[in-house]
Amino acid sequence: MWQRLGSFVVKNRLVLLIVLFALTGVMGYYASQVKLSYEFARAIPTDNPKYLDYKAFQQRFGDDGNVLVIGVKTDDIFKPATFSAYNNLHKSLKKVEYVEEILSIPAAIGLQKDTATGKLVPAKIFSDSVVEQGLLDSAKNVFLNLSFYKYKLYNPQEHAYLMAVRINKAALNSAKRTKIVADITKEVTAFENNTKIEAHLSGLPLIRTVVGDRIKKEMGFFLIGSLVLSALILLIFFRSISTTILSLLVVLFGVVWSLGVLQLCGYKISLLTALIPPLVVVIGIPNCIYFINKYHTSYLKNNDKTNALVDMVSKMGVVTLFCNITAAIGFAVFALTKSAILNEFGVVAGISIMVIFFISFILLPSALSYLPAPNAAQTKYLNNRWLTSFLLRIERWVVLHKKFVYAVTAVVLIFSVVGIFKLKSVAYIVDDLPKTDKIYTDLKFFEKNFKGVMPLEVVLDTKKPKGILKSTVDINKLAFFQDSFLAKQASLAKPLSVIDGIKFTYQAMSEGQGDSTYTLPAFGNPLKDLHDKLRQVDVRKENNEMTGADSATVKLVGSFVDSTEQYLRISMSMEDIGTADLPPVVDSIKRNANRILNSIDSIDVKDTLNPVYKVTVTGTSSTFLEGSHFIVNGLKESIFWAFLLIACCMLYLFKSARILVCSLIPNLIPLVITAGVMGWAGVPLKPSTVLVFSVALGIAIDITIRFLVNYKQELPVYNNDVNETVSATIRNTGLSIVYTSLVLIAGFVIFCFSGFGGTKALGWLTSITLFVATLTNLILLPVLLLAMAPRKKM
Repeated sequence: MWQRLGSFVVKNRLVLLIVLFALTGVMGYYASQVKLSYEFARAIPTDNPKYLDYKAFQQRFGDDGNVLVIGVKTDDIFKPATFSAYNNLHKSLKKVEYVEEILSIPAAIGLQKDTATGKLVPAKIFSDSVVEQGLLDSAKNVFLNLSFYKYKLYNPQEHAYLMAVRINKAALNSAKRTKIVADITKEVTAFENNTKIEAHLSGLPLIRTVVGDRIKKEMGFFLIGSLVLSALILLIFFRSISTTILSLLVVLFGVVWSLGVLQLCGYKISLLTALIPPLVVVIGIPNCIYFINKYHTSYLKNNDKTNALVDMVSKMGVVTLFCNITAAIGFAVFALTKSAILNEFGVVAGISIMVIFFISFILLPSALSYLPAPNAAQTKYLNNRWLTSFLLRIERWVVLHKKFVYAVTAVVLIFSVVGIFKLKSVAYIVDDLPKTDKIYTDLKFFEKNFKGVMPLEVVLDTKKPKGILKSTVDINKLAFFQDSFLAKQASLAKPLSVIDGIKFTYQAMSEGQGDSTYTLPAFGNPLKDLHDKLRQVDVRKENNEMTGADSATVKLVGSFVDSTEQYLRISMSMEDIGTADLPPVVDSIKRNANRILNSIDSIDVKDTLNPVYKVTVTGTSSTFLEGSHFIVNGLKESIFWAFLLIACCMLYLFKSARILVCSLIPNLIPLVITAGVMGWAGVPLKPSTVLVFSVALGIAIDITIRFLVNYKQELPVYNNDVNETVSATIRNTGLSIVYTSLVLIAGFVIFCFSGFGGTKALGWLTSITLFVATLTNLILLPVLLLAMAPRKKM
């Protein structure tokens, strides 16, 4: 069949080339339409309970991930010049398009009781035109006596101050966010230049925007880098500009098709899908090497270009097809997971790898038929003295030193298994960024001074509309849970809820000052009283020079109860403590909430126990934890499915259980060694590193297929003599295996230059796996074939 296909391709080369170029042009149009994803990656499926809890929270209270924070640390904030600059920063930021609200010290308000009406009136604490130190000190004393703001807008011990900027959610999920963040950063930089005070920026809007923009830049860098590197390697190997250009044309067509497939599937460029174009280059080049290597070998044998091309297609077509199938399986198994980001990556990568096979299958023989026959310089690599010597040495190890090969393998495996026991599974929201990156160091500033900026929410469901106004709700228990438990957690920032609204209002009504009056009233129904008093707040512009839109604090106090008055929200920020330490924190919150509020000592409370509240912990931090666990578990499953499907392909291809066992062992060992290296090097299991195993398995098995197919083809030539056939296979196939492995390893090494830890890990860990797989397939696989060969009958 493959012989006929080879003749068909050569005979109909012009038609096939026209069709291929036309289809590539169509895919090029779709590729030009692909867009960068600006939405937060959805790692968990839409039917996951944690995801449903988070969406319900967003519907009731709004988004929790659209606040950008600005922090400064100085002893001079309440000096006129510095305070004026800080106030001007607040005003400038309010003018930035799509900035909805800013909470900061210059805009802080207090509630005052109108003696004429008895209503609470919001009044700005600081005047817009403070020029005298005395007036500023007077306003400062009023502000510092309002405990509501302590550890939210300032840390008195560290002299650190915070400004929170809320940005329009729709704008953040669009291309506009880059300009928004750039405009905010510009104003902050102007403040720094004016005051010589270093400012720190953080929050999910900043992190998402900067990471997204870097992905876009890195995608172009890696694509160009992989093409240049591949071109250099091909030029060194083949000593032919035309062959190099032809190979690059194959992978460029593959890149166009991959982006076109991305657009046709309705996906956008994300952190994972951005890796597909350079991966197509890395995987497509070996196709070219194997095809062209076979073409050159066949031409040297018969000195007939047409026959050499047909022989190339007939001999290497089935091999390359199954190599691409196994590589595609290594990626496509991600589509079996329910994680949207993994599903998209798996679908597009799997299709793209299969497309690159058909492109190389059509373009290479068709184009080579128009080019001159290879000359002596172009085939000189086939007699590389160094590689020939290396392969002969391998042959001696295989034939004469089997026990030594087994011993070295056993020692390395023992070392690796010990390393595996050192493996830890942990991920952080920003752990893919270098520790010296300003985003990372700024985040640590907020963790040190304000205990972090990652949102965490506790939602209390009273189980009936207007339930928070009922006398059955024990406000003192709520206050005890918040002040005596949540506020004392090392990794949690000061919680904020309707309790603080009650205290803030009561302090204003009693005209008290300081922490001693920032407390709950001793009688009445404080929740209902707060509800009524907030409705009485007068924000008339003529009395206070402010509008309802300006009174951010009043809005903040009133935002912790949903519109049905059934749900209470306790909002916190927290440190990026990682997926290992977050579950105990979440479980502790649930257990203590149920113990204090429901008098039940349990993490999850059943409705049959008739609890007062149903307690839910949600927010970006909680969903990130669930997403990380979901991705890691999904990737572990994908490794199993990749292994199973690849084993089925190998069994179908070789129809021998003996060869199946021989083929799988050399590819499992590199995975074990890589896992061991991760353990010894302290690289944790997380979404970006677990990805390595199924990807590397799908690519490394290519080497095995090419070796075993050649072994199977050579076996009849040597009268089924396994020893002679193994030696011949090492000599005949080893050269192209070494060349291809060098291309693959070099292609993945380029990812080590990424600014993201996950992409960097994908680069060096996959390179290690492929290097070890090359050695196991050239040394251990032949040893196993000899060991498991049928005994000759005497």
